Amino acid sequence: MDVKSFAQGFKAMLGARTVHIAANGVLVVILTRFLLTPTEYGLLGSALAVFGVAGLFADLGTSKSAARYVTEYRERDPGQVPHVLRSALRYRLVAIALVFVAFTVFAGTIARIANQPKLAPLLVFGGAYIAVYSLSTFAVVVFQGYNRVLWSAITRATGSVSLVVFVILGVVFVGGAVGAVVGYVLSYALATVVGLGVLYRRFYSTHAVGQREDGLNRRVLRYSIPLTATQGANVLDKYIDTILVGGIAGATAAGYYHLAKTISAFVEAPASSLGFTISPTYGEQKAGNERESAARLYETTFQHVLLLYVPAAAGLILVADPAVTQVFGSGYAEAIPVVQVFAVYTVLQAITLITSDALDYLGRARERAIAKGGTSAANFGLNLLLIPSLGAVGAALATVVTHSVYVLVNLAVVHHELSLSISRLLRHVGFVCAIAAAMSAVVFASLQFVSGLISLVAVVLLGGAVWAGLATASGLLDIRRVLRVFA
Repeated sequence: MDVKSFAQGFKAMLGARTVHIAANGVLVVILTRFLLTPTEYGLLGSALAVFGVAGLFADLGTSKSAARYVTEYRERDPGQVPHVLRSALRYRLVAIALVFVAFTVFAGTIARIANQPKLAPLLVFGGAYIAVYSLSTFAVVVFQGYNRVLWSAITRATGSVSLVVFVILGVVFVGGAVGAVVGYVLSYALATVVGLGVLYRRFYSTHAVGQREDGLNRRVLRYSIPLTATQGANVLDKYIDTILVGGIAGATAAGYYHLAKTISAFVEAPASSLGFTISPTYGEQKAGNERESAARLYETTFQHVLLLYVPAAAGLILVADPAVTQVFGSGYAEAIPVVQVFAVYTVLQAITLITSDALDYLGRARERAIAKGGTSAANFGLNLLLIPSLGAVGAALATVVTHSVYVLVNLAVVHHELSLSISRLLRHVGFVCAIAAAMSAVVFASLQFVSGLISLVAVVLLGGAVWAGLATASGLLDIRRVLRVFA
C-alpha cells in the first residue's frame, strides 16, 4: 500500500466528513432550537427517510459496480473504463427518471402508505431530491474506484457546506419542513454539478476509448445485483425504522428518533473515512496474491477503530442526559434513552464501515448481501414488535440487536477470506474495554459538577485526556505514527 497516498486520501475524507459533521451539527442545533418544532423536525426526518428508501430504486448498486470495474480496468485496460462509466450512468439515469415520475404523481399516496398524511407536501420534492442526491453519490463512489478520494471529499464537502445555507434559507423563505427539503435539493444539486463536472473533465475525458469487451455492460449490471440487495437491506436498517416510528408512534417520536440517529452519525467520521479510503487496497492486494498483507492491514484497522469507538460509546452513554438538554433544549429530553441505545450502535457501525466496502472489493458482495438481507428483515419485524410498546427506544433496540448479528457474520466472512489472528484481536478487545472502564469511572465521577454547557465540555475533554493517556501508556496508541499520517 502507498502510505503517502493513503494518508492524503484519509486526511481528505476525514476533513470532508468533519466539515459535514460541523455543518450538520450547526444545522441540527438551529433547526431544533430556533426554526422547527419537534413535530416539524420529525416530519423532516420521516421525509428524508422516505427519500432514502426510494433512493435505492434510483441507485440499483450501479455506482459501486462501476467503481469495482474502474479499479479492475484502470491499470489493466484503461480503454474499457469509459464503457464502464457510460453503462453504469445510463442505467442510473433511467432508474432516476422512473423514481422522479413516481414521486411527482404519487406523493399523496406514498404519504398515506407511510401513515403520515402530513408528509405529502414534503414528498412532492422527493423526485428532485433523489435525482440530485443519487448523481452526487455516483461521482463520490466512482472517485473511490479511481482511488482519488480527494475528489470524493471535495464533492461531499460542497454538499455539506451549502446544506447549512440552503436549508436555513429554505425554512425562512419557503417555511417549515417543506422549506428545509427545498434546501436539501439545492445543496445536493450543487454537489452534483461539482462531482460530475470533475468526473467528466479530469477522468472520463482522459481515457482513450477502446473496443468494448463482449458482455461488459452485462457484467456491470450483474455485479450490481448483489450490491442492490445489500443496499436494500442497508436502506431498511437506515431509514425504515424512522418511517415506522413516525407511522406508529407519531411525528414527535420520529423527531426524537431522527435526532438520536443524527447524533450517532456525528461520530462515524473517522471509521467512515478510513473504510472508504482503504477498501480499494484490499482488492488490489487480493489481485496481487498478497492476502497476508491484507489480513494484517484489516487487523490494524480493526484494532484502531475499536480503540476509538468503544470508549467513545461509553462516554456518550454517560453524558447523553446533560448533553441533549443543554444542546438541543429540554423539549428533546425524551430522546436521551434513544441516544444511549444508539451509542452501542456506533461501535457496531464503525466495524461495518471498515468491513462492508472491503468485502465488496474482495469479491464477497454476495455473502454480505445475504447477511444484510436476513438481518434487515429481522430488524423490520423487531421494529413492528417493539415500537408499539417502547416507541423510539424499541426501534433503537431492534437496530442494535440485528446489527450485532450482521457484524458478526461480516467478520466471519473476512476471516474466511483473509485468515485473521483471532487471539490477537480478542486480547486487544480486552485491553480496550479496560481503558473504556477506567475512563468511564472518571467521567461518571465528574458529572456531578456539570451545571451548564461549559462544564459539560470540560468533562468531555477530561474523559478524552484520560483515554489518550491510557491508550498511549498501554502502547495501543502510537501518537507519533498518528501524527505522521496527518503531517
